[in-house]
Amino acid sequence: MGKGPALMGKKKREADTTIATNRAAFHNYFILETVEAGLELRGTEIKSLREGGANLREGYVRFGGGEAFLVNVHISPYERGQSSNHEVKRERKLLLHKAEIIRLGITIKQKGLTLVPLRLYWKGNRVKLEIGLGKGKRQYDKREAIAEREAKRDMSRAVRTRP
Repeated sequence: MGKGPALMGKKKREADTTIATNRAAFHNYFILETVEAGLELRGTEIKSLREGGANLREGYVRFGGGEAFLVNVHISPYERGQSSNHEVKRERKLLLHKAEIIRLGITIKQKGLTLVPLRLYWKGNRVKLEIGLGKGKRQYDKREAIAEREAKRDMSRAVRTRP
C-alpha cells in the first residue's frame, strides 16, 4: 500500500508541547503520583498560553463544593485583549472525574499531602495540567538531593576526561 492523496497532507506535530513546568515542585516535594486534568479557561487565557505566558511556581490545588480549583497560577494577560482580558491569578476550575476528585481529596486529608501543578501542556488543541500528589521535603532531604546530583555530575565528568 502506498501513500494515497488522503494521507500525504497529514503531518504529526512532534514538537515539544509543554507550555510551562514547575521545577521548584520537584525541589520542594517528593512526587508520589501524577494525574492529568483539564482546565476551564477563557478565550484570552488560551491565546496567552499560545504565546507561552504562564507561571506555575506558587500554584496549588484547592478542593471546595465537590470541585477542584487551581489557585495562584499566573497566566499573563493577552497583549491584544483590551478590556475583555482575564484576571491574571484567578481560580481556575480543574476538569476531573468525580471519583478522582473524591479519591484525591481523601488522600490529601488522611496523609497530609498536597497537590501541586507540575506541567502545563497542549494535548491536541486542549490545554492539560499535570498535577502531582506531593509530600513536602525537609531541608536535609533537599541537601541530600543536591549532593547526590553533584556526585553524579562529578562522576560523569571524570569518565569523560579519562584518556
